Amino acid sequence: MILRYEVIIVGAGPSGIFTALELIRQKPSSKIIILEKGSSIDKRSCPKEQTKKCVSCKPYCHITTGFSGAGAFSDGKLSLSYEVGGDLPTLIGSRKAQETIEYTDKIYLEFGADTKIEGLENNEQIKEIRRKAIEAGLKLVDCPIRHLGTEKAQEIYLKIQKYLLDAGVEIRFNTLVRDLMIEDKAAKGVQIVDSRTKKNEEVLFGDRIIVASGRKGADWLKEMCLQHDIHHYAGTVDIGVRVEVRNEVMEKVNNVLYESKLIGYPEPFRNKVRTFCQNPGGFVSQENYDNDLAIVNGHSYKDKKSENTNLAILSSHNFSEPFNQPIQYGKKVAELMNMLGNGKILVQRYGDILEGKRTWQHELAQSNVEPTLPDAVAGDITSAIPYRPMVNILNFIKAMNTVVPGFASRETLLYGPEIKFYSNKIGINEQFATNIKGLYCLGDSSGWTRGLMMASVMGVLMGQILADINQ
Repeated sequence: MILRYEVIIVGAGPSGIFTALELIRQKPSSKIIILEKGSSIDKRSCPKEQTKKCVSCKPYCHITTGFSGAGAFSDGKLSLSYEVGGDLPTLIGSRKAQETIEYTDKIYLEFGADTKIEGLENNEQIKEIRRKAIEAGLKLVDCPIRHLGTEKAQEIYLKIQKYLLDAGVEIRFNTLVRDLMIEDKAAKGVQIVDSRTKKNEEVLFGDRIIVASGRKGADWLKEMCLQHDIHHYAGTVDIGVRVEVRNEVMEKVNNVLYESKLIGYPEPFRNKVRTFCQNPGGFVSQENYDNDLAIVNGHSYKDKKSENTNLAILSSHNFSEPFNQPIQYGKKVAELMNMLGNGKILVQRYGDILEGKRTWQHELAQSNVEPTLPDAVAGDITSAIPYRPMVNILNFIKAMNTVVPGFASRETLLYGPEIKFYSNKIGINEQFATNIKGLYCLGDSSGWTRGLMMASVMGVLMGQILADINQ
């Protein structure tokens, strides 16, 4: 029996979800299937809440894999400015990007997002924070935030999952897309297997194939590009750490902005360094990628709060000749740090780095900052992060201290590795079409977006494009 669909969507992250959502609303008769390596959102759960340590779930990590992707277990922040979230505005224009953000935001509200927007008030206090940022050689990016919260994000995406299923969208969970079926430079379908057993091989045919595999699928997409001559080029890799301080240190910024998005180009290298994913009262977390690669992240709940604030500091790097594999570079850095931490996330005090020593476990107990990732291993992250990004990060922290006094205190915690695997950039046009007929690429795996909102925006636009094509 030959199974054929109008649209096959690879990946049930935000861009894939919103492609189906928008298309089914504009053209209810569309025959759509979403293929997701992980589970439905109601069956996703991380045992760490009970075990207090990562148990390396097999065959995949429930934090990064499943309906809504890593978004379901993220801090759940929607950035409401086109200036945040990747390079999509350079492809479609800033006005269109902003208009679609506002349209997509209304969809999130429809499914239960909090109506409160952070960062719209306290103009005089924002001016003072900006003045200090300028003094420190940093740029403060204005970006209103709608905070879903980790637990509320799961509720919202569960409603969206139910809506899609009720609307007739077929979703196959625990399904791994092993290969794209491409003939004569045209996409014909996909080859799939059960993601748990790697058995039950099957081929599905489709008129349009939408690859929305997320950061988790960036490496797989790179393989597909090489195998099928899909136009792509090396993008940027972000090497960084997650910083954790007491709420008292970040209190003013947290109250005024909720999330401070700061960008700098510190000496001596002048690479771009930025803050990302700030979590007031949040918790540092661990995500596991393929081959048990442990990556640090951060969560922020609506109701449950800690005494700390965490945020990422990321140093951006590009490669050209003779090396042009930024994803592999980031993986090697992460693997080395995992090796030093015996498979766990490493944590080190800022003061110990400046003194040229590792941090010991008993020293963490003497600090005001109590780690919110209980199974993080005290050690030396500077033995793994290369010199250039490490210098960038340390100089950026020093500059941050002008904006937030106390940020560069001796006991500030640095966790690693925090690596962003969206570095392979796919060559697409304004319709998100690749050089392969019928094949489109979206979201973070495409290299064009970063984060929940902009990935969702790309999905909404893709849904509208498909609706127009199929009229």
